Amino acid sequence: MSDPDRDGRPRVRRAPPPFVPLTVRRAERRSPRLVHVTLAGEGVEAFVSPDPAASVRLLLPVDGELVLPRWDRNVFLLPDGRRAPIRTMTPRRVNPAVGELDLEIVDHGDGPASRWAAGAAPGDRAAISGPARGYPIPADAGGFVVAGDETAIAAISLLLEALPADTAVEVHVEVANADARVPLPEHPSAAVTWHELPARAAPGSTLVDAVGAATIDDVTCVWAAGEAAAMQRIRRHLFDDRALPRTRTWIRGYWKHGRAGDDAETAD
Repeated sequence: MSDPDRDGRPRVRRAPPPFVPLTVRRAERRSPRLVHVTLAGEGVEAFVSPDPAASVRLLLPVDGELVLPRWDRNVFLLPDGRRAPIRTMTPRRVNPAVGELDLEIVDHGDGPASRWAAGAAPGDRAAISGPARGYPIPADAGGFVVAGDETAIAAISLLLEALPADTAVEVHVEVANADARVPLPEHPSAAVTWHELPARAAPGSTLVDAVGAATIDDVTCVWAAGEAAAMQRIRRHLFDDRALPRTRTWIRGYWKHGRAGDDAETAD
């Protein structure tokens, strides 16, 4: 939903970049819950971001056919008026030299993106729009606390590759179970802790606890991404309880528990 203007009407957002049709080149599972899909085609160079952890929109085919949507005020619509099946995610790799873009998609067992990724095969079609802003790494950071769930593994991997090697990084990753763990890039000053979400616990609750217990001083920066309600709890803790300056945080709600929205947007 868009933010309202002062008169209460929804604010009309500027149209995002157009979708670029691409073709599946490879698809393989990194874990029982994570599918690595390589898309290829002309125009991949448009998705290179100067900063790590930038997101793109993935347009999924409808009934096996890729239909490019039109931007209507604040949503992408198909020709028949339905909202286009779009998901927002972070590419793990963009390589213009070979015309490839890699996505890592969590297979929840349901939902359009999960079903598409689980059955993706060479020659299948999809489209990409973007990129959105990445994370501008603060040059004066004395340390980082990085927290995310399975949907943030690609972004966390990019951060570990980009954060200064001599700066301490405390990483927390929440997964549904142990077999959802995957190798992360090596960082000489990083300490990674995996958290398995207890049965019936709210998504993101282990991340809320981990950030709450972390040592965060005036020069520590916090990056967090995952379930939207959990990210809001982290914001309140950092801003209200710790009085951490907002300039020291980068927190994004990647998805909402109980809702499979047509166009999940990262939240500020």
